[in-house]
Amino acid sequence: LSQLPGWSVRPDGSIIIATGNDDVLGVYTCTPYNSYGTAGESRPTRVLLKDPPAFTMRPKEEYFQEVGRELVIPCTAHGDPPPTVTWMKVGSTGKSGAQVDGNSSLVFRPLIKEQHGVWECTATNQVASVSTTTSVHVLGTSPHAVTNVSVLPLLLAANISWEPGFDGGYFQRFSVWYTPLVKHPPRAHHDWVSLSVPVGSQHLLVENLQPDMSYQFSVLAQNKLGSGPFSQIVTSAPRGFPVTTVPPEPPAMTMRVFLSPPQALTANETVRGVLLQWEPPAQFSVALSGYALELRQDKGSWEVLDRSIPSTKTQVLVPGLIKDAFYEFRLVAFAGSYISDPSNTVNVSTAGMEVYPSRTQLPELLPQPVLAGVIGGICFLSVAIIFSTMAACIMNHRRATRIQKRRQDPPLVFSP
Repeated sequence: LSQLPGWSVRPDGSIIIATGNDDVLGVYTCTPYNSYGTAGESRPTRVLLKDPPAFTMRPKEEYFQEVGRELVIPCTAHGDPPPTVTWMKVGSTGKSGAQVDGNSSLVFRPLIKEQHGVWECTATNQVASVSTTTSVHVLGTSPHAVTNVSVLPLLLAANISWEPGFDGGYFQRFSVWYTPLVKHPPRAHHDWVSLSVPVGSQHLLVENLQPDMSYQFSVLAQNKLGSGPFSQIVTSAPRGFPVTTVPPEPPAMTMRVFLSPPQALTANETVRGVLLQWEPPAQFSVALSGYALELRQDKGSWEVLDRSIPSTKTQVLVPGLIKDAFYEFRLVAFAGSYISDPSNTVNVSTAGMEVYPSRTQLPELLPQPVLAGVIGGICFLSVAIIFSTMAACIMNHRRATRIQKRRQDPPLVFSP
């Protein structure tokens, strides 16, 4: 062993090999002995060299892709024995909806808002396990919820601060919502007050609060596509004026409100219109109030079609769609003052449909300026037809009068 650099023997007879290379390959036996001799060699053992996993292709640090499109993230590794490559979303315990293809690449088909976040690729074999991460940014969505909301109680006021979530690819604004927390509210639902946050700020001072009364605070983010989910609700009480005996401040409590979007929205064409069906949200910590149906036509802006769908319904019929048009529908759920993220989007094309509703378009689907123009044009055309008919009648009457007068006049006689 002295001729092999880095090799040594411990007092218990174990061999220490500092660097594993081709010199260590082979069959080994151990022979114990003392002053009386030896009982013989041990059973032979074979030393093999195995390679830990190593990435041959790592994912990029960040990926940006529009919602609804396909995204493929590669991740390959080699080793001896060949490693197994797995993917998982960091901080998520539920199903992500992503798939892994035969090349160990992560496939989003299609990409949805809930898949935004950090993803980890891990290669594992019998020797070791190695990991790498990448960030997926889903563009074209409403904002994500803000995090780490904190409330600093002040004298008859409170300072609210937070960390913004991902903006969905658009500029986002914030608003702070608060309401007093009373034991016996005068109404079934107490009102929330909202305050706009100055652009670029991540905190807001809420003033003119009542002393010795607890308040609930939440933060809402909005962009051009709509509102994100409310943040977790934080309960706190402002400080009142000092008195002789100052009671201890109640500890701040944090309560999370869960309201997931409606699930499995589908569209089926019928002779009466398009039938939309869905399943209720999987998670909601407060009772559902109802649903709102949104649509957009030919990739335009989203509009609210019906904001008063009862919470007990799981389907709605949409008649009166325009022929040869492309529609997109989605649902949001309401639970008190909370609004969920939009559901999945379903597409409906009326091109080539054989049967259409009796009306070409619902009045509520027709923009108000267009509807006013159509009504005004019909009225103008009707008035023009009436005037034309009256003018023709008057002209015919005058012509008949002149002919009759000529017939009644005596003939003129000329004499030489």
